[in-house]
Amino acid sequence: MLDSAYPIDLYEAALAVLHHSYSPYSEYKVACALRTEAGDIFAGCNVENAAYGLTQCAEASAIGAMVTQKTAVAIADVLILVAADEPASPCGACRQRLMEFALPEATVHMCSVSGAYRVSTMQALLPLAFDL
Repeated sequence: MLDSAYPIDLYEAALAVLHHSYSPYSEYKVACALRTEAGDIFAGCNVENAAYGLTQCAEASAIGAMVTQKTAVAIADVLILVAADEPASPCGACRQRLMEFALPEATVHMCSVSGAYRVSTMQALLPLAFDL
């Protein structure tokens, strides 16, 4: 059962694409849903590759969907959902990817399908983000 702290709409958007995860190597399914300041929601899942460096994280897929459909947007909320017992935080590369578009105070919800939950902000996850 979901805790009331979860943004249900983001959880449902992530859950809807979680089963699309292409993860035959790690068998670790990840989905991400983003909400922009305007309230639009975009979701994506991880897409692995036999050449591991070519793997695309769920966060990158969701950002790609957002950029493809909109321009000049700011991410206000992020939800990462994993098909595991414990939630996972974004990897370092995805923290930087998210920070490129997210407000520093954007909330990051880290969830597992078992109901485990953690919350942070982009600023707390990447306090010294690369910025031009």
